[in-house]
Amino acid sequence: MRDFLRWALEMGQRLTRGLDWPLLMALLALMVIGLAVLDSAGGSGLVMAQGARFAVGLLAMWAIARTSILRIRAWTPAIYAISMLPLLAVFVLGTGKYGRQWLNLGFFYLQPAELLKVSLPMMVAWYLNRMPLPPRVPVVLVAAVIIGVPTGLVMLQPDFGTGVLIAASGAFVLLLAGLPWWWVGVGVGGVAAAAPVAWFWLLMPYQKDRILMFLDPESDALGAGWNIIQSKIAIGSGGLTGKGWGLGSQSHLNFIPEQTTDFAFSVLSEEFGWIGVAVVLALYLFVIGRCLWIAVESRDGYSRLLAGSTGLAFFVYILVNGGMISGLLPVVGVPMPLISYGGTSAVSLLAGFGLVMAVREHRPVHG
Repeated sequence: MRDFLRWALEMGQRLTRGLDWPLLMALLALMVIGLAVLDSAGGSGLVMAQGARFAVGLLAMWAIARTSILRIRAWTPAIYAISMLPLLAVFVLGTGKYGRQWLNLGFFYLQPAELLKVSLPMMVAWYLNRMPLPPRVPVVLVAAVIIGVPTGLVMLQPDFGTGVLIAASGAFVLLLAGLPWWWVGVGVGGVAAAAPVAWFWLLMPYQKDRILMFLDPESDALGAGWNIIQSKIAIGSGGLTGKGWGLGSQSHLNFIPEQTTDFAFSVLSEEFGWIGVAVVLALYLFVIGRCLWIAVESRDGYSRLLAGSTGLAFFVYILVNGGMISGLLPVVGVPMPLISYGGTSAVSLLAGFGLVMAVREHRPVHG
């Protein structure tokens, strides 16, 4: 019996090698909360489907966490190139409600843009790690091409929200590499200058409606403004402690739109109240802080840039969805991480945290 216990302990240690337990526990807590919200908003069928996606994501995270960061760094250009292939294929074979954002693989739908949330910051970190830092103008321009090409392809699908998140994940790598803040001013100025062109030539009608409704949702309360108005009602009606799990009237009477995907956090707010929201935000804050701590502790540039940008990009995902459902930002179709229903997004997110764990486990002395 003693030998068996010793063997079991050794096997457990081998199987869990590479996992960062504080980070993993926070992620598991968020996944459990997300499944509870989905059970209330959509039923047990969605819970089983999302649970299967979480299992795939955890398996990917486990496998990546056990891989040497030196090997991951060597594979980065190939990973980036391979992730671009389905992004190109979606223009020929893709499907979607407003364009071509998904590939139907028969047994599941793949959203190629989600893969770039992982591979793009990897590629920017790989490139910058080979250059003197802080980056100079030619280096920044090459990095801008690495970021801009996939971002442009995603926005042409069109998927503006995901495109912004992909661009942000790459921009954070540049900022962590020491990019002067005046570059940020140049970028903001460029976006502002391009806004009129985008409005008249690039934005789809439904995207224009989202921006107009963000400015004045009551102007079409029963039409385009319905989504954000009902979401704000759900958030406010939750009060301090919420109405209770499964007792949210806004969600169960189908007032909240997309209540299992984009507006799942509205369901959480109504049923668990501000206390529930505070718990989830505290878990999110811990995950972000853990990623940044791992980045600070890493010993080479690639690892530091990758772990840090993963944490900051995760913050932007939360910020955009939270601002969207509360009326502080336009509705752009961005899910709340690990709370909203979604396959490719959950798997890619957990795979990204697997990279952070690989940084934590394998810390080379030389860059």
